[in-house]
Amino acid sequence: MLKKYPILKWSLISLVSLLLLLFGFGWWFMSLIPKKEERVDFTTTKPSELTYLTQNVPPNRGKVLAVVTSAKTMGNSGKKTGYELTELSRAYYVFQANGFEVDIASPKGGEPQVIIDDEDMGKYDFAFLNDSTAQRKAKNTVPVDRIVPSGYEAVFFVGGKGAMFDFPENKAIQHIVRELYQADKVVGAVCHGPAALVNVTLDNGQHLLQNKTVSAFTNEEELLLIPEAAEVFPFLLQDKLIAQGVQFNEGAMYLEQISHEKNLVTGQNPWSTWKMAETMVQEMGYTPKYRKLTPEENAVEVLNTYEASGSQKAKALIDTMYRDKHVELERILIAKHSLIAGMQGDIRRFFALIGLTSHAKKMAERG
Repeated sequence: MLKKYPILKWSLISLVSLLLLLFGFGWWFMSLIPKKEERVDFTTTKPSELTYLTQNVPPNRGKVLAVVTSAKTMGNSGKKTGYELTELSRAYYVFQANGFEVDIASPKGGEPQVIIDDEDMGKYDFAFLNDSTAQRKAKNTVPVDRIVPSGYEAVFFVGGKGAMFDFPENKAIQHIVRELYQADKVVGAVCHGPAALVNVTLDNGQHLLQNKTVSAFTNEEELLLIPEAAEVFPFLLQDKLIAQGVQFNEGAMYLEQISHEKNLVTGQNPWSTWKMAETMVQEMGYTPKYRKLTPEENAVEVLNTYEASGSQKAKALIDTMYRDKHVELERILIAKHSLIAGMQGDIRRFFALIGLTSHAKKMAERG
């Protein structure tokens, strides 16, 4: 039959070859990612095991208020939401390690819904889950309308898509922001957290954000994962901020980017949390204590180097990290960014980032 229909024959051969090629590529791609049994298990990590939290902690310097969303669904969409654990846990420990006590509040108080992305969890995030004091605060949040702003040196608004629904119109949140900002205390927000700032007017009648440089979750980041975001959310955060007179400071997609304008500190996404929190400590008048960068942060540095200077510079940085600095690198994050490039149809970037992932694996195996 195939002899009679050569087009069918060659079509089948081409299809089978393509399937074999895709299978082989998929197998090779998965081989670049550390197997589960090769990864360090941090699930039982306790705060007492982390020297950053136990050594050289300064005397109490006051209190910082962290605010998380109470929303459990994205409006009427039925989609589950809440606050992002990693954005709370990492900032919480930066503040604590630098001498600040942290209280946790939410619009409704009580136990808010938390979003945990297993792939993004590191030792500090698991430590937070195993921290009895932190968990007591996180599961018994103070209603924001009971907060006395003068008791705090700073307020930090945690991200999570739920913040888009119950932060912007909350009068108590606006009061907290206004009082602290006008008292020259620090206001910080990360990812969707800047939704808390969009309706804040100062006593002089000027909008808080007018002519300010701000970073927050971008339209590009939002729409990649939720194409219908404009219908799901009351607004797109980047659009809303720009409409309020903001100079929007946008970095590369899903990479660290913060804006620091006097006592206002904002971060673009979860990967910005560490730097944003440490910048808040700096703005409160203290030099942040030394903290060893996480493997995820090292991967972000590689990705930022690729964005700024290309593959060769990024590979050279990977060599330096493994050969000279002997640090760990979360190459899964680089692989994820290659998939994002593929989703966007950027084939050149897709293969370049796969090449970086492969190079990181080779350097890790060389020790």
